[in-house]
Amino acid sequence: MTKTAGIHHITAMVNDAQRNIDFYAGVLGLRLVKKTINFDRPEVYHLYFGNETGQPGTVITFFPWAKQLKGRIGQGQVGVTSYVIPKGSAPFWENRLGKFGVEFTSSIRFGEKYLKFNDPDGLQLELTERDDGSLNTWNFGGVQAENAIKGFGGAVLFSAQPHKTKYVLENILGLECIGQENEFLRFNSEGDIGNTIDIHLNPSVRGLMGAGTVHHIAWRAKDEEELLRWRSLLQDKDYYPTEVRDRNYFKAVYFHEGGGILFEIATDPPGFTVDEPVGELGRKLMLPSWLESKREELEETLPPVEVRVLEGDK
Repeated sequence: MTKTAGIHHITAMVNDAQRNIDFYAGVLGLRLVKKTINFDRPEVYHLYFGNETGQPGTVITFFPWAKQLKGRIGQGQVGVTSYVIPKGSAPFWENRLGKFGVEFTSSIRFGEKYLKFNDPDGLQLELTERDDGSLNTWNFGGVQAENAIKGFGGAVLFSAQPHKTKYVLENILGLECIGQENEFLRFNSEGDIGNTIDIHLNPSVRGLMGAGTVHHIAWRAKDEEELLRWRSLLQDKDYYPTEVRDRNYFKAVYFHEGGGILFEIATDPPGFTVDEPVGELGRKLMLPSWLESKREELEETLPPVEVRVLEGDK
């Protein structure tokens, strides 16, 4: 059976691009690894944040659009995005969140302590300590490598039909169900990051797409050959996957699983250095070849943004 290593990326929707950069780069210390546009709506940025190289399993991406309505987190969505931090770094993050006025709470799930908080648009995030995963070598502002977010710990899925989501995780993606605790069902994949998925069995309300919600979660495929095998399996199982779409930095197919969540399967290659060297990632607006002729028009339309060290770190 073909098995995914875990999460490839998570994509969410927010209102303000600069506020988004200030939080994910300035507060959380992630690297802006790609500044491009939504290929389907080129008047909207597509911003990618991850570890130093934008390794699969570390990247959260955003469509920031000021005019979109506020969404509501609920059934049929990724409810919580989990990040993994180095062992012993939780006190650092408690202090850092407090310094920047980010309210947080603590909880225990499956024996792990989680720091839970929201980003400025209301996306639900959490941090947990684990030995798994390599250290993130990116240093920025007040976040140094010994405390830096390594990548995804996983995600909490708010499924409208948990048993149908469970089927896809186990029988399509190859995750293993390792147990239930209270209202959470836990699954593990074979990767060392982005490898722990919880299904919330009793989400309270129906989700509404909009700012402050996750648009989709993407799972890792080793290459295009593996992606095509998954697409064939999805067709055989009547999940109606899309055609393979070229996103420049990976190729992907999309489908809705039975619990209403939009899933994507994306290839690890070619990665974010296909059009920029590692040292220059995220500095320039990168456009696909078919939009390069509209660069001047797009740069005038898109709001100016920058990655900046925040006052609290100066």
